[in-house]
Amino acid sequence: MSQERLHQRVISVMLSGGFEVSERFTMRPRSFDLIASDGQITLVIKVVSHIDSISEEVAHDLDAIARHLKGSPLIIGERARDADLERGAVYIRYGIFATSIATLHDYVVEGVPPLVYASPGGLYVTINGEALRDLRERRNLSLGDLGQYLGVSRRTISKYEGGMGTTLDIALKIEEIFDHGLVQPIDLLKRWSGEIPEEEHSGETPMAFLEEIGLTLHMLRRAPFQALITFREETILTGYGPVQKVAKRAALIGNISQVTGMRAMCILTDYYKKKRVGKTLLIGEERLHRLRNGAELIDLIDS
Repeated sequence: MSQERLHQRVISVMLSGGFEVSERFTMRPRSFDLIASDGQITLVIKVVSHIDSISEEVAHDLDAIARHLKGSPLIIGERARDADLERGAVYIRYGIFATSIATLHDYVVEGVPPLVYASPGGLYVTINGEALRDLRERRNLSLGDLGQYLGVSRRTISKYEGGMGTTLDIALKIEEIFDHGLVQPIDLLKRWSGEIPEEEHSGETPMAFLEEIGLTLHMLRRAPFQALITFREETILTGYGPVQKVAKRAALIGNISQVTGMRAMCILTDYYKKKRVGKTLLIGEERLHRLRNGAELIDLIDS
């Protein structure tokens, strides 16, 4: 399948699943292609033919961008190594879920989550450890007893109950013994939660003057916006640079802001007025030096 066709199918699946989808980000370098949101879940999506083409650096940027947007990164592809991606299976590349367009469709449109994940050696599943322990104890089986039935050690059973994955064959045997479903589905769209690691940057970082009025800068690479600026609970997708470099990205930044429900701004180093391109405010850097606090910036963008 061509790259263009693969992109179009991903967009079609997300729209069918009730997601709003951003325009494609086609400029290089880039760590993501699309952003999709249903108002609660935000996905930062990278679309590739071969998931092994994802480098560690691209994966790091993809994850960082998703975290700053309070969303989840997702890789959609067709092949891994020398084989097509298995339908219903999830692959992991540098800690990021990767899966096929068919698996994405099953989950987003049909509501059928994947159950297995691929790892060196084959396909694996995750057992509900607490439920397994409860069922084992109800049957008065020791760790060793269950281990004998399955042909594994008591330590391995203990690890299953602690959340360690196992092969599909072992999982089916366990479910047969207890006549109970124990395999946990994989939530492809699970929203990331937690603290965002702060970027390390010096006082020479562009836009560092905004920190003096109480704003927080999260500098990014390989994104249409150079930074995410946060103030209290508000987030601003922000481009920075000369008109020639930044203005052509303004419409895309505005489109992404609409999908994610965030504000959009482009700070221009060689422009002295204020105008809008769609939802994006274009404003000269010099004008921002007059602001006294973050609230004034929010008012300026909303006015």
